[in-house]
Amino acid sequence: MRLWQILNMNVGFFGIQFGFGLQQGFMSPIYKYLGADDASLPLLWLAGPVTGLLIQPLIGALSDRTTSRFGRRTPYFVVGAILCSACLFALPGSGTLWMAAGLLWVLDAAANVTMEPYRAFVNDMLPPAQHAAGFMVQSAFTGLSQTLAYLMPSVLVMLGMHADRTNAHGVPAAVEAAFIIGGVVSVASIAWSVYTTRESPVVPDEATSLSLRTAALDVWSAVRDMPATMRQLAAMMLFQWYAMFCYWQYIALSLARTLYGTTNAHDPHFTDATLLSGRIGGAYNFVAFVMAFAVLPLLRRVGPARLHAASLLLGGLGIVAVPGITTPWLLIVPMIGLGIAWASMMGNPYAMLASSIPRERAGVYMGIFNTFIVVPMLIQVLTVRVFYRLLGNDPRHILLLAGVALCIAAVLAWRVRAPAVLTV
Repeated sequence: MRLWQILNMNVGFFGIQFGFGLQQGFMSPIYKYLGADDASLPLLWLAGPVTGLLIQPLIGALSDRTTSRFGRRTPYFVVGAILCSACLFALPGSGTLWMAAGLLWVLDAAANVTMEPYRAFVNDMLPPAQHAAGFMVQSAFTGLSQTLAYLMPSVLVMLGMHADRTNAHGVPAAVEAAFIIGGVVSVASIAWSVYTTRESPVVPDEATSLSLRTAALDVWSAVRDMPATMRQLAAMMLFQWYAMFCYWQYIALSLARTLYGTTNAHDPHFTDATLLSGRIGGAYNFVAFVMAFAVLPLLRRVGPARLHAASLLLGGLGIVAVPGITTPWLLIVPMIGLGIAWASMMGNPYAMLASSIPRERAGVYMGIFNTFIVVPMLIQVLTVRVFYRLLGNDPRHILLLAGVALCIAAVLAWRVRAPAVLTV
């Protein structure tokens, strides 16, 4: 494919990641506005890990066996995008903590139905020599969409929406409007990719059986036959995603504590910290957008494993620096390191994976690979409450923990041995 074709096929990923950006930037503040305490936040984020663990491998396996006139993968990410939009419209209007948590469960389930078939779609449509380019374009769209998602409330305030205006449940109106915009973007971007990039119709095969039982058997056999490269990636992913989940949950609280001496959601400065966390989230995602294209020539020279290791190290050092910064504009410096790491996380591990798995089983292996994201998140949810108390009930110390974990992931990434694939 030419570059414009690769861009068109990945526009839908822009919409998926816009929704994830809104979650990362604003779910913890929404929970706080609805009365959650700091230590309970990880449990309220449980939806992502659990739904990902249950849904992604099965959906990936089902999509491998799907036969339809729309293709293997398209039906899944179309249905998932519609459900994502509905949840994004409803979530900031939640009147209770349990309602917000329940909608997040449905949102994450829908996002997981969309995500893995979409990654397998890229693997299907591109020749092996273009896999790295395809996944790094996905990384670029992730950076761009999450930049806009993080910045959207601040942009709306700049355009005239009052920062102190809230809905009936205390959620800032700018945040509520950003979620509604996200719902529109989710459906529109998927529609663009479906229109511009058509999967070939799949002719039904008598030997093809589509059921949860056959999907579960496919998952089991794929786990049993997992390539060595994929096993090496699993150890690195454990520390990488433990770190990022800690960062997303506690960055707004850490900024509020460092800059304003509070984590009280009713303090006016807490909204300032929420908007600031959105702006620096937009900053590191913009860096990721730029770097996803800038590092393509380096992939040929140093390979994805070493490039990923160096990127994670920069990200880890950046997160460690955040709690010590008391001047808001200086936060751009660690966000550069985190942006480089984020660009790499969204592309390089998938490039390494694609080079080591059988093409005809891309769906199930992409699904299993994403359990390497959700299992660390599940472990984080179950353990970070203990760390929070051991580290003095201070959200800044959780950020230090995240930075150290990302540096450990860098060491493990250096040790990954992926087959040589890349012609970018």
